[in-house]
Amino acid sequence: MDDATTRSRLAAPLAEADATREAAALLGGDTFRRVADFIRDDHDRIVEDIVRITQIPSPPFGEAERGRAYAEMLRAHGLTEVETDAEGNVTGLRPGTDPAAGLVAVCSHLDTVFPAGTDVTVRREGTKLMAPGVGDNSRSLAVLLAFVRALDAAGVRTRAGLLITASVGEEGQGDLRGVKHLFRENRHRDAIAAFVAIDGLETARLVTGAVGSKRYRVAFRGPGGHSFGAFGLVNPAFALARAADGLSRIQVPAQPKTTYSIGRIGGGTSINAIPEEAWMEVDLRSESAAELARLEEQFLAILPAAVADENAARSTREGSITVEAKPIGDRPAGTTAPDSRIARLAAAVIAARGFAPVLEASSTDSNIPISLGIPAVTVASGCHGDRAHSLEEWIDVDPAVSAPGIATALGVVMAVAGVA
Repeated sequence: MDDATTRSRLAAPLAEADATREAAALLGGDTFRRVADFIRDDHDRIVEDIVRITQIPSPPFGEAERGRAYAEMLRAHGLTEVETDAEGNVTGLRPGTDPAAGLVAVCSHLDTVFPAGTDVTVRREGTKLMAPGVGDNSRSLAVLLAFVRALDAAGVRTRAGLLITASVGEEGQGDLRGVKHLFRENRHRDAIAAFVAIDGLETARLVTGAVGSKRYRVAFRGPGGHSFGAFGLVNPAFALARAADGLSRIQVPAQPKTTYSIGRIGGGTSINAIPEEAWMEVDLRSESAAELARLEEQFLAILPAAVADENAARSTREGSITVEAKPIGDRPAGTTAPDSRIARLAAAVIAARGFAPVLEASSTDSNIPISLGIPAVTVASGCHGDRAHSLEEWIDVDPAVSAPGIATALGVVMAVAGVA
């Protein structure tokens, strides 16, 4: 069975009852019991890894220090072919028993949303760990290491190899640059038969939908002038205001969920000057590629109309208003079919472990493989927590909840990769 055939199999429909039987057989056997027992006994080590990783700063576009440390961790865990690519992704290979089964990329992201200089010291109160980035996504990086230790300790070989991947650029304006590079340049890219991202906390969460986004920095420019002496000249801020108003009036569907927002606005040099430039940054999102394309088309049509309105409303004797819309983000939308083999198996494992699976759409590293037709899901690292993307971020590493959650995520990986 070649990689394309394996991809097709994981993407093909699977009856819920069949997935339930497969999950029960996997989770009810001695192999998984050994894995789960090891994770329980290894939990203190996992917590130590979470703290260590969290306290290595990894700001946007500044993941190198954490990446170097993580590469050493992978080597210490005995993975082969540990590499850091040109974009900064760190990968390590745990070979499978069947080369024809290809690879399952198991991925967590290195980057956080916090700028350089943020205090990332972990504070502990009881079973709670508190620090920026501790849950998103330092815990998941530590969980990948726990997967390797548990599989090794239990003597488990998977049919498909595991490409353990720590990606860069998942957050914000990173624009999924790491996983884009993985599937464009990595030498293993053609062997990747499936992709499982470990991201998020609550065990019941299963991401099968990729929320796509288009982001623009839109700059309106004009001649500028004194607010009193040059009054009557065209004003870029008024053109921006027209465009913003036009965007606010676009009607979007509730399902598939489609949204838009203006996140940042700036420009000008003084309160008593007509600005030479006014700019805004716009975020367009949808669960549907078709709806996202429709929204983008409507938004881009508003911009020249706003320019024309302003140029007609005021004097252009010193120059006209122009507009430049620069793309600054492009995350593709798509869906892994909920009845596909990969999604059914993931949901069945989560359910068999005592959780009611909650299928969601989100923007994660899985967006890229989904857009390429590669079976992909995002599963949680398995604990409670809150305040992600804030300085008050926290997770609860109570082993009674955390260890079973980690074992559940590994159960998904084992089900997708197959146990030899």
